[in-house]
Amino acid sequence: MLRMLRIALLFLLLFSPLAFAKSKLMEPAADQVPKPEAGKALVVFMRPSFFGGAISSSLYDAPDGATRFLGVLKYKDKVAVQMDPGEHRLMVVSENADFLDATLEAGKTYYVLVKARPGAWKARFSLIPVHNRADAEYNLQSAEFKQWSDATSFVSVTPEAESWYQENQASIEEKKTDYLRKWEKMLPEDRAVLVLHAEDGVTS
Repeated sequence: MLRMLRIALLFLLLFSPLAFAKSKLMEPAADQVPKPEAGKALVVFMRPSFFGGAISSSLYDAPDGATRFLGVLKYKDKVAVQMDPGEHRLMVVSENADFLDATLEAGKTYYVLVKARPGAWKARFSLIPVHNRADAEYNLQSAEFKQWSDATSFVSVTPEAESWYQENQASIEEKKTDYLRKWEKMLPEDRAVLVLHAEDGVTS
């Protein structure tokens, strides 16, 4: 019985809709040193950890009533996204959906860690803000941040990306609605940890 369960789990890992998404949806980015465009903020999502490496995680800007597909990350990937300044709700989707609130300023670059954790059938993911202060657990001044940056390379979406998103949009929206209810029930002090503040951005 245990052997059958292991085989079933391996099947789910290998044939997950996102298991091979990198080869279909993402490619090495032409610009490996991106900067914010005029009037924009740049958000860099990075996934340096090998944990959950067989599973991809898709990223979105997901305010109420709208969802913008940003890309798909696997182990050692990072993606840079030009975004309007102001308030955003960012989302990562795999087996679950999870969220991060962000306030962005034009001309600044912000960093978000895409972190895997154990799930029921495959890895789940969370978005962790990387703060611009040395006393934070995840911060831009740490040796770990340099290691994350050095270990990852920028990727960008391919022409197939939008088609993939349209095909999976209904499932993504269902997860967004379901997990947003849970997110909104979190205690304020717990949600306050998962916020990317305007001052967390850096200028080059």
